[in-house]
Amino acid sequence: MSGIQAIMSRMAEIDALLPSKTTQVDTTAGTDFASALTDALGDASTGTATGADAVTAAQKYIGVPYVWGGTNPATGLDCSGLVQQVYGDLGVDLPRVSRDQAKVGTPVASLEQAKPGDLVAFGSPVHHIGIYIGDGKMIHAPEAGQDVKVGKVYETPTAIRRVLPETSTGGTTALSGLSGADSLTALTGKYGVSSGGSSVYSSLFAQATQKYGLPSGLLSAVAKQESNYNPNAVSGAGAQGLMQIMPATAKGLGVDAMNPTQAVDGAARLLKSHMETFGSVPLALAAYNAGPGAVRKYDGIPPYNETQNYVKKIMANLNAGVAA
Repeated sequence: MSGIQAIMSRMAEIDALLPSKTTQVDTTAGTDFASALTDALGDASTGTATGADAVTAAQKYIGVPYVWGGTNPATGLDCSGLVQQVYGDLGVDLPRVSRDQAKVGTPVASLEQAKPGDLVAFGSPVHHIGIYIGDGKMIHAPEAGQDVKVGKVYETPTAIRRVLPETSTGGTTALSGLSGADSLTALTGKYGVSSGGSSVYSSLFAQATQKYGLPSGLLSAVAKQESNYNPNAVSGAGAQGLMQIMPATAKGLGVDAMNPTQAVDGAARLLKSHMETFGSVPLALAAYNAGPGAVRKYDGIPPYNETQNYVKKIMANLNAGVAA
């Protein structure tokens, strides 16, 4: 099943659950909707992920310990494991080892021409690889005893490869400047499909809140910030569904991120775990956004603008009494 078909299938399932006045799909517009959705999200053959999305995705793993041969963020990653994980989050299947990763994509002549998201490889044969972030720096998993971190490109790379474009290749439409979630919101409005709202999922939020002992309103506030209550949202970085869960995280939780019931339960479990680990709601939210490794690394909310704003906005919504 294609990505478009999967989304359309999920919308049909959700349609059966929502009140008829809030979810109405004009069946005669099915072809137009699919076409516009393809424009907004990108066809599976081309994708909408960019090099900047790879940098954003990689930031979530900062603080994860280096483990030789590691491919699981929960236990540790090596350099090529990190690269494979990050690009896998974006739907790009890369080889397992660095010497093979250094052959994918297209070559970049020099570091001066490198763009964020490019792969920078070292040694001949290649023995180390990282993800370039600009300004002569990269995110990489250095060596035993260290964590995934931002570091200098310490020597001239023996290979620089561009796997993802600098800008989206998903098409130039009126929606091309929007994020995946915003594009879907615009499309659902255009074609008369409601993305829902807090009231649609209030029972799911309430059940999970009680089940896991979470603060009232937390799950609703997270869903509002993550997807604006859109169960079909897919971000440029690959996060999916109502609660914007990355595919690898969803797999670890054993949930389908595009299924609202499963997504809310999985997000509730994840937030509960983070609260038990870090002892506060703001730190749990920071871990949900940037990864627990980053919270440990900085012993608090990481100094990323995205994460700082994320926590502030959700806490503001929570304090304002967003419906549970």
